Amino acid sequence: MSKVKYYTKEGLQKLKDELDNLINVERPAISRQIAEARDKGDLSENAEYVAAKDAQGLLEMRIAKLQEEASQVRIIDESKIDTTKVLLLSIVKIKNLDNGKVMTYTLAPENEADIKSNKISINSPIAQGLLGKSVGDKAEIQVPAGKIIFEIIKITR
Repeated sequence: MSKVKYYTKEGLQKLKDELDNLINVERPAISRQIAEARDKGDLSENAEYVAAKDAQGLLEMRIAKLQEEASQVRIIDESKIDTTKVLLLSIVKIKNLDNGKVMTYTLAPENEADIKSNKISINSPIAQGLLGKSVGDKAEIQVPAGKIIFEIIKITR
């Protein structure tokens, strides 16, 4: 049974670009490596040939995985996101009530999470604790360091 994967338009384009690169650049390069190694003689003792075949197997697995993922993609229409509640793609400003620190995160699809850009995975403990909450709500979230209470200050998209 297939599981739907949610992507932004940018995330889907990145997936398609990676798949295109693997199929049209990497695959032919590995085929050339296999052909060159095959031309060198005895395949049973040819480490280059074995390495190229292993690389080809890994590449084909990656291509198959990305093709399967691409077939399950649903694009998120950001214009229809409700800003009264925390949802996927919400930009949430929260305050840690223990230390007073204010942080802003975007709840992103798992494959588009990037902590350096303050995009946290929708599957992360913090995102899961914030989902469905509104401005002014408090969320008690279990993190590896213990429980933290956050107050939602602002929700935008």
